[in-house]
Amino acid sequence: MQVSVEDINSVKKTLHIEIPEADVTRELDKAYNELKKKAKVKGFRPGKVPRSVVVRLFKKDVHADVTSKLIQSSFLDALKETDLKVVGTPQVDPPELEDTGPYKYDATVEISPEIEDIAYKGLNLKRTNYPVSDAEIDAQLKMLQKNFARQEKVEPPRPAQADDFVLIDYEGFKDGQPFEDTSKTENFNLQLGKGTISKDFDDQLIGMQPGENKEFTVKFPTDYFNSNLADLEISFQVTLHDVMEEILPPIDDVLAKKAGQYESLDDLKKVITENLAQGYAKRTDQELNEQIFTQLIDKSDFEVPDTMVEMELEGIVNEAERSFSYRNMTLEEMGLSRESISEKYRDTALKQVKRHLILGKMIEQEKLTLSDEELEEALNDMAASFNQPVEEIKKFYDQNADKLDYFKHTILEKKAIKLIIDSNQIEDVEAQQEAPEAVESGEITTEK
Repeated sequence: MQVSVEDINSVKKTLHIEIPEADVTRELDKAYNELKKKAKVKGFRPGKVPRSVVVRLFKKDVHADVTSKLIQSSFLDALKETDLKVVGTPQVDPPELEDTGPYKYDATVEISPEIEDIAYKGLNLKRTNYPVSDAEIDAQLKMLQKNFARQEKVEPPRPAQADDFVLIDYEGFKDGQPFEDTSKTENFNLQLGKGTISKDFDDQLIGMQPGENKEFTVKFPTDYFNSNLADLEISFQVTLHDVMEEILPPIDDVLAKKAGQYESLDDLKKVITENLAQGYAKRTDQELNEQIFTQLIDKSDFEVPDTMVEMELEGIVNEAERSFSYRNMTLEEMGLSRESISEKYRDTALKQVKRHLILGKMIEQEKLTLSDEELEEALNDMAASFNQPVEEIKKFYDQNADKLDYFKHTILEKKAIKLIIDSNQIEDVEAQQEAPEAVESGEITTEK
């Protein structure tokens, strides 16, 4: 067998493979002889069908089977001969097999990049320290306070005003006909000023009295989140039943007990502070890692196989689908598609692949290994995080060797990152104080 390698680029090669005529003939003879033994042809006894008849009747199928066998065996031999570290599936467009002569075909493959030793020392790194402020704690307490707020009917009755909650019936019409996306809805609770349906809709309700009916028209903007209503003019009929105001409970020990059976407000504040601090610690680590890999990627010049990027993208898209599914939503309902997500996050996937390749090189370069004790500790940590017995975690990995290998590699990657951090001088800097609103969107768990 003859093999030559054509360089497309540093990570993409085309193998030109030629299988000798003798090997082709041998495989064809073997295939036809096997077929002669079991072929059922009218007018011939089993095993007595002439080869010429078998060739005439079954040549296409035999050549297809032999071609597949020749490619499978010769491709593996070619990889051993060339010592290429192939990633992904080779691209082969096999030509037809002739009755005589050698068989030649091309296989385009991608390979892992050759990466020079990583110069991981002397990086310019800063670690930002984020102190937890009283304003942030107060913001979290106000969020909890709002969660336990109640609505009470305004007495004596008065017209609706901004920030009120109103209980309404409504129905929307297009060209005088009921419209599906604004179908009749009863006892709908709406806070004025939030633009739940639209700002113009809220504005029309301000000033209405309990028991009042009103008709008005709303023109929805062209970029409205519901594309079925975008740029449409809808006539609404609305009945306002009640005007209610929000009553906030005091921020005290009683609220703390409702929030999670805490003994006092001070206990609740302590948990909020710890949660915020943990969130900031994670943010600090992420920012430090981002600095590390931005600098290492800039210093490392290597190409990345498209196959690896596509695999990383597949993981990103699948995670997005799982996230929306968890909330009983689909990509389509959010105006997204697998293709649009792939396009948006391609650069992210490319950087992530480069990170893994750099860390893989670091593991090899520094001969990092994983001890039994380190693996045991990591398994115990995972069991604790999932609130599962460690025996169940071990059982899972015993039954899934490939996943155990991946788990071990992630631990080695963490060791590589720690080595980089420990090998560099890091400047500690204080973060500028952020407005409390900046952290209000963060989810803070206060349950014990």
